[in-house]
Amino acid sequence: MELTSLNKDRKRKSVDMSGLYAKVPPQAKELEEAVIGAILLERSAYDVVSGIIHADCFYVEAHKMIYQAIEGLNMKSTPVDILTVVEELKSRGQLDNVGGPYFVTKLTNGVVSTANVEAHARIVLQKFIQRELIRISGEIIGMAYEDSTDAFELQDQAETSILALSENTTRKDYVSAGQAVVKVVERVDKLRFNNGKLTGVPTGYSELDRITFGWQEQDLIILAARPSVGKTAYALNLARNSALNPIKPVPVGFFSLEMSTSQLMMRTLAIESGIGLESISRGKMTDGDYTVFMGNGVRKMETAPIYIDDTAAINLNQFRSKARRMVNKHGVGLIIIDYLQLMSGSNNKGNREQEISAISRGLKATAKQLNVPIIALSQLSRNLENRSKGEQRPRLSDLRESGAIEQDADMVMFLYRPEYHGDITTADGESTNGDTELLIAKHRNGVLATLKFQANLSIQKFTEWNGEAPLSNWKPMKDITEPKRFDDGFDTNRPF
Repeated sequence: MELTSLNKDRKRKSVDMSGLYAKVPPQAKELEEAVIGAILLERSAYDVVSGIIHADCFYVEAHKMIYQAIEGLNMKSTPVDILTVVEELKSRGQLDNVGGPYFVTKLTNGVVSTANVEAHARIVLQKFIQRELIRISGEIIGMAYEDSTDAFELQDQAETSILALSENTTRKDYVSAGQAVVKVVERVDKLRFNNGKLTGVPTGYSELDRITFGWQEQDLIILAARPSVGKTAYALNLARNSALNPIKPVPVGFFSLEMSTSQLMMRTLAIESGIGLESISRGKMTDGDYTVFMGNGVRKMETAPIYIDDTAAINLNQFRSKARRMVNKHGVGLIIIDYLQLMSGSNNKGNREQEISAISRGLKATAKQLNVPIIALSQLSRNLENRSKGEQRPRLSDLRESGAIEQDADMVMFLYRPEYHGDITTADGESTNGDTELLIAKHRNGVLATLKFQANLSIQKFTEWNGEAPLSNWKPMKDITEPKRFDDGFDTNRPF
């Protein structure tokens, strides 16, 4: 009986919903006329309105075409009035479609004052948002009734559509210098009494923390290297250091497009336990090693706030949706992507360079929206392999497939290991095994520097040089305020 009653309730709701679609969509025709009429009477009205609405916000098709004509005149720096708008519509072949010159002239008849044009425009925007929500909801409901629809993909699509609507209708206004100064002074005062504490997500490496003050909110950080240099291993070290930081632990979201969750976790357990990755992956451990593996590795990592998504070829929309859920549900404060070139754009139109550019811009926008730092791993082109020996340290121009990566990033870091390029010994004949340089080649809000690490890839661990056991081919790093130079001539102390 209860099941039958439930089915009847569902049918009743379905009938009620269909009745909703028979209603006239939300609209404000008179206010649309008032907005356009105000623009035709006073040029400054367009400057106010254009920051609130766009052509698609108009419900009446004639109003939409007239507003598009006004936008076209504005792009050409042509004065906007009844005559110029009529001529613009005529040149577009749309004058008869809107009702002729009389209709355009009539729009100004009901306008007494342009003082309220901002309030009128905001109501037009509200009606547009209501119509779009009805449209999006209708599409989602229709697809939800289809048996062939993947529920998880539909959920992602729903979130993406709502987010896109929000981005399309929420426009930030300008602020005065006085307002900006107040915010900066508040931040500076906070830093003055910070006593050297991190302001961002801890990296786990003292020199890197000293330069960055931790990974900063809204920053897009690129970590690039050639294949097999150790990008993933270094990224896992960063994830582990942030999630298990004893003073300021920060949950981490890790998107792996190349490796499975199990592979990543085996590498992380190798870092934490100190047991070789090969021994862990093959299960060949002594009783003593297994005890260490369980005690130092498994016990810590099973409670670590690291959330892994190993969806292959994830696109930008899917990433945004999943990242947003991680932030909202688990309080994730750092997101790592391994790696950028394996992502796909929202659509596959255009060439690969354009697609990578769109992904890069999307990642930066996501970092700002979610207010978290995003570290995206990236491949380097093969160009550096063709350079002469000793000249193979990466440069910004080596970023693969798109210069937009360099432009969008707040920080670009390169991993460089001499032994990878065949430099297995120094000029003095000492081994370069494990020697690793972290080159900070771009730092929008700080200095550039070269940091030294020792890599033990058998356990996937990177440790920083602390001056007690200097690397074979490295002199002690001087204070980062002193200028250093890359091979390409960039001043490594020059802030971007």
